[in-house]
Amino acid sequence: MMYLTIAVLCSVAVSVLLKVLRQKNIDIRQTIVAGYPVAFFLTWVLLKPEISEVSTLNDEWGIIIALGVLLPAVFILLGRAIEAVGMVATDAAQRLSLIIPIVAAFLLFGEVLTGMRIFGLALGFLALAALIYRSQPADVSKQTQLTPLWLFGVWAGYGIIDILFKQVAKHGTAFPLTLFVSFGLAGLLLFIYLLVTRVRWQGNALMAGLLLGALNMGNIYAYVRAHQVLSDSPSIVFTGMNVGVIAVATLIGVGVFKEPLNRMNILGLLLAIGCVAVLFLT
Repeated sequence: MMYLTIAVLCSVAVSVLLKVLRQKNIDIRQTIVAGYPVAFFLTWVLLKPEISEVSTLNDEWGIIIALGVLLPAVFILLGRAIEAVGMVATDAAQRLSLIIPIVAAFLLFGEVLTGMRIFGLALGFLALAALIYRSQPADVSKQTQLTPLWLFGVWAGYGIIDILFKQVAKHGTAFPLTLFVSFGLAGLLLFIYLLVTRVRWQGNALMAGLLLGALNMGNIYAYVRAHQVLSDSPSIVFTGMNVGVIAVATLIGVGVFKEPLNRMNILGLLLAIGCVAVLFLT
């Protein structure tokens, strides 16, 4: 359970870091671009991808390019969502992205959808609706109006990334190599974008990127190792990861950052936990 605990803490720590950076008006895009060389290096050291097999990627390059664009984009959306609605609802929406690959498996890949899974999916959509609910005053700001879009972007982005990784794995490409190449491409594309837009570089944003890259890779490595150690109980790992992140993020968001939660949001959190439990324990 040590690796699972580390994975949960690293995942929540990413959200905490992004929230703090937003509060200090630090350019998160620069933090993200500085984090990719760290994640790239740690992937090489910890997961030991077979670099010589890059030439065998072939048809998978389309998926890897999509990952190169989506990986930094979803981090930016994550920061926006945390700023708009807080880390509690944002992390819950991120965890509920598991709905997307399950729906895709049914609609695109011919898997059978059982009654219990339909019930779990229904709980997930109800949870999303409850999480984005905000009682709005008459003079609604533009940022408040965009709140559902940021949360939807986080939910959809992580769900699509999950599908892409699953498709690459089905084509026989090793996960470490895919991650290695995708990290490198993501960092390069975002760096080029920042150069083209002539961003004014911030030293503190770049330094924070070192921590972000380490936390991101720590989350991935610990999660992979948890699956290896608990290979006979994958549902425990998946459920523990998702429910654990929601629980810890709620404790920190409400206890430390004093994030407000209305009754509908609390109901959404409970529905999210129920959704995860139903989908991965049935």
